[in-house]
Amino acid sequence: MEIISYVGAASAVKEPMQFHVHKSRIQIAGKPAPFKVKHYAATADVLVMPKSPLAVACNPRKLRRASFYKWFLPTLAICVLVPFAVFRAADYMESHANPVVFPSLPQAEIDFLNTAMARFAMEQGDDSVDENGNVLADDGRILTAAAVGLGRAIAYTPYVVAAGDTISGITKKFGLGNISTLIAVNDIDNVRSLRAGQKLRIPNQDGVVHRVAKGESVNAISVAYHVSVEEILDANDIDTMTLHAGQELFIPGAKMDTNSLKKAMGELFTSPIKATWRLTSRFGTRADPFTGVKSSHTGVDMACPTGTPIYAAMSGKVVVAGWSNVFGNYIIINHENGYQTLYGHLSKRIAQQGQRVSQGTRIGLAGSTGYSTGPHLHFTVYKNGKLVDPLTLFK
Repeated sequence: MEIISYVGAASAVKEPMQFHVHKSRIQIAGKPAPFKVKHYAATADVLVMPKSPLAVACNPRKLRRASFYKWFLPTLAICVLVPFAVFRAADYMESHANPVVFPSLPQAEIDFLNTAMARFAMEQGDDSVDENGNVLADDGRILTAAAVGLGRAIAYTPYVVAAGDTISGITKKFGLGNISTLIAVNDIDNVRSLRAGQKLRIPNQDGVVHRVAKGESVNAISVAYHVSVEEILDANDIDTMTLHAGQELFIPGAKMDTNSLKKAMGELFTSPIKATWRLTSRFGTRADPFTGVKSSHTGVDMACPTGTPIYAAMSGKVVVAGWSNVFGNYIIINHENGYQTLYGHLSKRIAQQGQRVSQGTRIGLAGSTGYSTGPHLHFTVYKNGKLVDPLTLFK
């Protein structure tokens, strides 16, 4: 063990310790010390052995270095962690908008947009068919098989589409009650693709066509369509229960399922946001989060980060691409089947007025323009000039 140091003044030590150096050994109080002396430096107050632990500890340079690391490392950690925490907090707030509040909602803006939407809607509105595809009589009642005197055995009449024909018009012309009959029998993917000169088969009664799958039985088909076995056999003029794969059967009285019909009518909506989003405000009456006063919310608010791509929920034509003090950058698309959609608070409009877009076309970027408390998409849907809850239309 090396000697470390001896500090003191003669006047301050009551009983000074006696020691002396003898042949590289130190004797303290007449006894050999348990360490050797190599060489030492002395001052009036300090006797320090170089390279000893206390010599290192008492070295001013070493002390400054230790003090430097003592405050530098914590300070460095704070400088790194604090900005990171602030960034994460800002990112969270950016991605999670609060409910949109309109503190001084200019009613004139809403009235203007509602009038515009209604005008576009009524241009293409068709009130001769209800939401289930049933053709309506002039008095608004659903045409039934009894009303048009349908027979039971299936028979088809060829028909060539004329200019100006519509699927509902043809359905009514031949005394059928549901447009899904012509769509299913003629395997029409989209009714707007109907063109003059196109050949159709017109059945003499409402129903759908079913292609028999391998191993499928009449009983299974009867259960699937909720139609009796006797009705299926009579409509197809067969007296055997044996079926073969690929055989075409007419199922009387059956209708296309809702999603298939909406797809054929071009009414199957997709979400305008494909990325993750959060519903912050629903459609309909809601209480203002600040005043508590009930007000009508014309669409749904879908919170998402600024810059999130916004897509056309259905194919159509961009009839408005502009600015409103309420909706900021907004776009209105006319879908030419009674539907219109509005996309509000965009940070950027990509689609241009007059442009035709397909379902899924990118039309803008989400933002917080206009009256908005955070980045989100305000999505409104009209059907023949009347507001519709958008959440009931997404597939």
